[in-house]
Order: sequence, then C-alpha cells, then structure tokens
Amino acid sequence: MQLSHDPFRVTAVFDDPNLVSCAGLAPVVALADRAGLRRLVDETVTVSGDGAANAPAKVAALVAGMVAGADSIDDMDLLRHGGMARLFAGIRAPSTLGTFLRTFAFGHVRQLDAVAARVLAGLARSTPLLPGADQVAYVDIDDTIRATHGYAKQGAGYGYSKVKGLNVLLATISTPLAAPVIAATRLRKGSANSARGAARLVADALITAKNAGADPRQGSLVVLRADSAYYSADVIAAARRHGAKFSVTARMTSTVKAAIAAIDETAWTAIHYPNAFTDPDTGELISDAEVAEVPVFTAFTSRPKRDQVTARLIVRRVKRLNPETAAGQDELFAAHRHHAVFTDSPVAMLEAEATHRAHAIVEQVIADLKNGPLAHLPSGKFTANAAWLVLAAIAHNLLRAAGALAGSLHVKSTTATLRARLVAVPARIARSARRLTLHLPTDWPWRTGWQNLANAVLIT
Repeated sequence: MQLSHDPFRVTAVFDDPNLVSCAGLAPVVALADRAGLRRLVDETVTVSGDGAANAPAKVAALVAGMVAGADSIDDMDLLRHGGMARLFAGIRAPSTLGTFLRTFAFGHVRQLDAVAARVLAGLARSTPLLPGADQVAYVDIDDTIRATHGYAKQGAGYGYSKVKGLNVLLATISTPLAAPVIAATRLRKGSANSARGAARLVADALITAKNAGADPRQGSLVVLRADSAYYSADVIAAARRHGAKFSVTARMTSTVKAAIAAIDETAWTAIHYPNAFTDPDTGELISDAEVAEVPVFTAFTSRPKRDQVTARLIVRRVKRLNPETAAGQDELFAAHRHHAVFTDSPVAMLEAEATHRAHAIVEQVIADLKNGPLAHLPSGKFTANAAWLVLAAIAHNLLRAAGALAGSLHVKSTTATLRARLVAVPARIARSARRLTLHLPTDWPWRTGWQNLANAVLIT
C-alpha cells in the first residue's frame, strides 16, 4: 500500500469540530447508565473536600476514558477533542480528575468497590454477560505486580517477584460460555504476601457472583479456583461459607507428599492433552501425564480441628526429563514431578483436573488490564491508585458487556480488540430536528457488531 498522492502534496489540518475518534463510547456510556453507574456513585460514594464535587460525573468520565484507551491521567484529554462535548455532558479536564482521585481515602475506595460490584450485577441482568452462570460458574483469584519506578509511589516495594511495584489482587467470574469479568479487586503494598486479605476478597467475589446469577442456593455449581499461594484454611472456609466448592493447588507439605507416596501404581490413569501446556516449574511443554486420586485427604492438620478440611486430593504426575542424559542411555527408574489439587468439586477426577488447569484464564484478565488502564498506576498517592484500579475493573466489565451485546464474534475477544473494533470508530456528528446522527465510515469491518451494540442500548 502507498499514498495515492505525492507525500509533499498531503496536508493535515486539525479544524473539524464535528469529528470524534471514539464513537463507540456512546453506546458504552449508555450501557453504564443502564447499569446504574452514576446513580450508584451518587448513593454510595461520600468523598469530600476540594475537588470532590459531582463525583458521579467524574467517575463516569474516568471510566469512559479508560474504555477509550486512557492509561494515565493525562490521557483523559482523549475525551476533549472535536465534537465530544456535543456527544457527551460532564467531560472534565485531566487535572480535575486527578484532583478528584486524590480525595479518596481507604473507606471511599471500599465504597467504590461496592459500586463496581453492583454495576457488574446490573450488567449481568441487562446483558448476556455471564450465560450459564445459573448452572456452572468459576471464581478465580490471583495477584500480580504492577511495576513502578522512582520513589514517589506510596506503598511501592519488592515482593515475591523481586520487582519493585504495587501488588494487585483480583478475583474474576467466568462460565464455560463466557469470558471472565472482574468481581473484586484490592491494591496492596508491593511487599504484600499473596494470601494477605485473600479470604475477604473471596467472600466479596462470591457475593458479587451470587448477585450476578451464580447462586449456589439456586442450584448453580460455583467453584473457587486458586494456585498454591492461596492454599489456606481461611480461603477455603470463606468459599464454603458462601456455598462454593473449591479447587486449590496444594503445597507440597509433608502430609501431601506422604499421601502421594501411598498411591498404588495401578491407580494412575494415563492422559493425553490435545493442546500441550507449559509446566509451571520447568517451562517444558507437557502433552502426556498420569492422574490419580486420594479420595479422602485432611488438610491443615497443624491447625485446630474446626479449621481442618477433608476433601479429595487429585494428583497429576509428569515424567521428569533429564537433559543431560547421554543419547541412547535409558533411565534407571522413572522420576516424576507431582502437582496436587485439593478439591471438593463433585465432578469426576479427570474433569476436575482439567477444570482446575483452566484457572489460568485469570492471566488473560491480568494481561488485558496491563494492556489497558493498568499500564500505569498514575498517582503518587496509594488510595488514588486503589480507586484507579477499581475504575479499571468497571471499564473492563463494561467492555465485556459491550462485546456480549455485539455478538458471538466479540464475546471472548480481548478488551484491546473490543476497544479497536467497537469503541475507536471515527464519526462525524450532524444535528437534524433536535437529533444527533453519527456518520461512521463506510465498509467498517465490524459494522454488524457495532450496530448490534447500538441497537441494544442507544437506538430506539
């Protein structure tokens, strides 16, 4: 492809007041209003002081900027170009939004958490966001480090990854038919242990899942999945209190090792994975393994009797490869790496093992956030960054709901893809008979999805 004219004869002029670069914000903002975002902020968030006025408009502006691709306070200027002021009311300057975020204290962040949970429930009621949640739903919990630089970030420190930053803990909800949405978030100091506050987050996420249609009391099978960092009596107790099953990677404690050693050789079932996956310990691609089960295993025996948990231990073993073995020299005896899953899931052994490995879906959400609003934590103030994280979760869920309304092509797309196809659509604004018309590009490749979204929430 090449320019159709001599490059020296092409001129660019920024002079059209009726153009917008992100017309897809119109249906997404309407979707946020339908889910009650501004109303819930008005009812719930009680920030005060300089810069705290009109919190509903400022929260909506921050979320809209994130949906459009903003990953810093300065990027909120994306909302102030061309005809955006004709299409939206309540647009604020980046400096105003930054001042607003700095008014948040810890209690206000928790209030915003409540808003995010209720917005997700509203989206689940009004869109096909979590199809099948009344049958089966998975709540996944994990954390990540958001790297920071310099000395201005409150709470930054070195954690388990040896990277200086802040620790983001999050829980997601997904179904076999739906991409994951964010149920709960916490921003923690960079030096925080992975399991710190995890039990409380699990409880919050399961309440949100229930309100979004995944209610164990109504017959839904809700399974909490987590890696070994969350193998604790408190996390499992939180899941059980809310009626959820659990599937947690077990740490290789002495009791777990003893249980594995007692498994009879004839009990192992060979399996072949159609899609090879990476071994978390060695980085090798695994396509064959063996699985066995310890039907009755009691965990946390060092704790009081009331805290001990008895359930199944499902063990996967993979042959340990020795890259230094000489060519043609057979191994003297087989050595294996073992991966154990502690679970009370009612499904069969092989299905339970495969379902647990699907916990890796939470990494997709972390990648989406880091490829979007969480590319930076924009403030030096810890609570401002904590509020930013919650707003990023709301923006993520709005994009997921928009994708669900746009049709099957967009249901499981990444948020970056949804942003490019449905939001970042240029349009020219025209007014006729007190009605705004958006003139979008002809032959837009994803026109059908955009129209499905607009017809659902915008066009009457």
